[in-house]
Amino acid sequence: MGTMELNDGNLQTLTEFMRKTLDPDPSVRRPAEKFLESVEGNQNYPILLLTLLEKSQDNVIRVCAAVTFKNYIKRNWRIIEDEPNKISDPDRTTIKANIVNLMLSSPEQIQKQLSDAISIIGREDFPQKWPDLLTEMVTRFQSGDFHIINGVLRTAHSLFKRYRHEFKSNELWLEIKLVLDTFANPLTELFKATIELCQTHATDINALKILFSSLTLISKLFYSLNFQDLPELFEDNMETWMSNFHNLLTLDNKLLQTDDEEEAGLLELLKSQICDNAALYAQKYDEEFQPYLPRFVTAIWNLLVSTGQEVKYDLLVSNAIQFLASVCERPHYKHLFEDQNTLTSICEKVIVPNMEFRSADEEAFEDNSEEYIRRDLEGSDIDTRRRAACDLVRGLCKFFEGPVTAIFSGYVNSMLGEYAKNPGVNWKHKDAAIYLVTSLASKAQTAKHGITQANELVNLTEFFVNHILTDLKSQNVNEFPVLKADAIKYVMIFRSQLPKEQLLQAVPLLVAHLQAESTVEHTYAAHALERLFTMRGPNNSTLITPAEMAPFTEQLLNNLFKALALPGSSENEYIMKAIMRSFSLLQEAIVSYIPTLIGQLTHKLLLVSRNPSKPHFNHYLFESLCLSIRITCKANTTTVGSFEEALFPVFTEILQNDVQEFVPYVFQVMSLLLEIHTSSIPNSYMALFPHLLQPVLWERTGNIPPLVRLLQAYLEKGGATIASSAADKIPGLLGVFQKLIASKANDHQGFYLMNSIIEHMPTESIVQYRKQIFILLFQRLQSSKTTKFIKSFMVFINLYGVKYGAIALQEIFDSIQPKMFGMVLEKIVIPEVQKVSGPVEKKICAVGITKILTECPAMIDTEYTKLWTPLLQALIGLFELPEDDSIPDDEHFIDIEDTPGYQTAFSQLAFAGKKEHDPIGDVVSNPKILLAQSLHKLSTACPGRVPSMLSTSLNAEALQYLQGYLQAASVQLV
Repeated sequence: MGTMELNDGNLQTLTEFMRKTLDPDPSVRRPAEKFLESVEGNQNYPILLLTLLEKSQDNVIRVCAAVTFKNYIKRNWRIIEDEPNKISDPDRTTIKANIVNLMLSSPEQIQKQLSDAISIIGREDFPQKWPDLLTEMVTRFQSGDFHIINGVLRTAHSLFKRYRHEFKSNELWLEIKLVLDTFANPLTELFKATIELCQTHATDINALKILFSSLTLISKLFYSLNFQDLPELFEDNMETWMSNFHNLLTLDNKLLQTDDEEEAGLLELLKSQICDNAALYAQKYDEEFQPYLPRFVTAIWNLLVSTGQEVKYDLLVSNAIQFLASVCERPHYKHLFEDQNTLTSICEKVIVPNMEFRSADEEAFEDNSEEYIRRDLEGSDIDTRRRAACDLVRGLCKFFEGPVTAIFSGYVNSMLGEYAKNPGVNWKHKDAAIYLVTSLASKAQTAKHGITQANELVNLTEFFVNHILTDLKSQNVNEFPVLKADAIKYVMIFRSQLPKEQLLQAVPLLVAHLQAESTVEHTYAAHALERLFTMRGPNNSTLITPAEMAPFTEQLLNNLFKALALPGSSENEYIMKAIMRSFSLLQEAIVSYIPTLIGQLTHKLLLVSRNPSKPHFNHYLFESLCLSIRITCKANTTTVGSFEEALFPVFTEILQNDVQEFVPYVFQVMSLLLEIHTSSIPNSYMALFPHLLQPVLWERTGNIPPLVRLLQAYLEKGGATIASSAADKIPGLLGVFQKLIASKANDHQGFYLMNSIIEHMPTESIVQYRKQIFILLFQRLQSSKTTKFIKSFMVFINLYGVKYGAIALQEIFDSIQPKMFGMVLEKIVIPEVQKVSGPVEKKICAVGITKILTECPAMIDTEYTKLWTPLLQALIGLFELPEDDSIPDDEHFIDIEDTPGYQTAFSQLAFAGKKEHDPIGDVVSNPKILLAQSLHKLSTACPGRVPSMLSTSLNAEALQYLQGYLQAASVQLV
């Protein structure tokens, strides 16, 4: 790690480069970003950034330094096992000593960035490595300066927010307890003081704005700190908190009302959070909350009835409705709702008005379709009034399904009647009716199957025929796009309820809607088709068969690809996913279309690779490429060359420009192509081989699994070619193995690679490296012996024995150190073999151990003989006992996939999947029979020895199993 001096020259340099990173011209911006990346490993770099954000004369540079600092912390603060610590310890100490002060004294824009940085550091270091963080923050409550107080509150909020979704654990309890001991009392005092100040400054608009943002942050902290359990301090102070929350809910301060119709004001934000807090208590702590509940229900009810339809109230209204929804489905609040008048009034005053399609929704549908789809389709966290109203309908139906359905059926009929009178003007009535039917009918829903449980009182099929089909069948796909989108969504949501013939009737209509101009409409059509194609029929095949799709196949593929050309949908992930799913469903039916479609897919790949911005779209694009290759080459393997011709130019550009997001995908597709080749390895691949060994590629965690697989494909198809024409690259290959084997997270990948080397490289090409390989493995065994490593090690040594013979295995161990072979058997193989998992892995170990028992003279005639019976017993255990999947306590955190975030994680392509490979193959079909035959052979070579070893120390149960193998193989021991 280098060092940058803390001097004006370096501050000046950083300032110049930062200014360039803000330049719109990529030829200026990119090199500047690369420069900053290249120096960030130096000691003092973060301290220089903090100096700039504190002292620079230029405000733009201060903000830029703050953002750069936060991103630097985000990328580098976490210390990852097996990887170098990217921030020096002195820098870490300096940062923690100064950052809270800096954050509190900085202007708001910078304060926000530093506050985020503190919570990222806190996530790793608090409380153990940063014990005084909280006390340092809490003492600032006394300052009386609300700029400082809000800085503390904002930071605390980003620090404690995770308590809302962490799993319960002892560690979490201890941390929350520590936080509560330090924080809960000062927070309560601050809450009371702030409420008093609001009264003192009731007429001062500027003071109120600051005080109300404090109250909102305090309310958010209340939610986080009360989420896991009801803390004693809050229970003791419930009167203070709840009566003030109640007063704030009913407060109407004219000064705080805003004219803006879109943006929620402070009053709305505060009330929304209080509704959340009340809902939390009503759900989790209903006994303690019972005295306060009725007045909250009244206050929130009044709020709902008096709040307008403007967008700025959306969060408040949806949180308020969610509160009612959570209360009405609790048995002990049932009595509050059972009166018919109450139900009618809720339906009329709260539910129906909030189901209306407002002009703001219409604008979003037309101009901000991506956001509209996200809200409407994916059930995102953005709470909409409609979603909350649906939840309330579901909640009420839990106890009052009959009356509620009856009330709404009346509404639905009158809305449909209004629509029928004048469809052109009254189409929104039908939209609301469809929404009501959907919310009434759906009781339980999953992403995979749509609605899984429906209200018996609603006839879905009849509604489909009378009201939905008509919209889908209308000749003009661009007329009434909202109703069309509703109709498509209805098919999608109730796909598990509607009979198959109706779904088949809908398919060609959905295909036609892929041509609609409205983005929402053609996106919904693609999404609905994709969901229908994943449905399973009675025998687990797809519900809709390729034969049933035959009349529409051409139209489907044409329209899907044409839809990608519609304005706003050039990277539409739903369309791309539908393309992938259509390929997967239709299988060989797409072969004749692929030659034209592959050109469109590669062209699309070239375009998105220049600026990858939609990860899901890109993922489905690569999946579709894999399917095209798989399906076409399955029909005719010689077509693999034409795919390589189409794809390699784009792949080359991606690899040369190092498009990080795409590199792991490219390796997977290349593996798939190379694995299809039947003869030797093509030159185009050999030219790339040296580049795959460059250390820089292996530094990114996301590249490791696909690169290992690609190298395995190289070895499988071209072990001999590598040995003859690229022998100088073998040390590089072993260097990769050495790097992987040193890492607890990736050691299994190192073994995958080594196993392929052993299996496919000509013996003479690696003979000189063999001893070094074993020495590396022993060093790792001594430094950290994890269960995962032992399992992989066991498979490796047995594969080695299968490939080169048991004598070679014993000799290489004993050449490293005398008696080493016996130690490995005694300390590792015999006690641990039960942990090996996976049918192929078990087979390799069984065949390898059989060879050690029956083809290794040292096992019969030396001090190793005492291990012969225990080893045989361990092998019979591997055949007959359940697998030992216990993991020592200190190893639970070593997870193969658990590589820290921030880097492009590895995205596995489902359709590039690799078939499990069995290196032993059909040579041994049943290892138990092999054991019996090999023991028979050994006993004929040295008569009398084997039975006597068995009778002295093999346990009775194991002996019984062994008799069974011998009988099955029709052999006996002599």
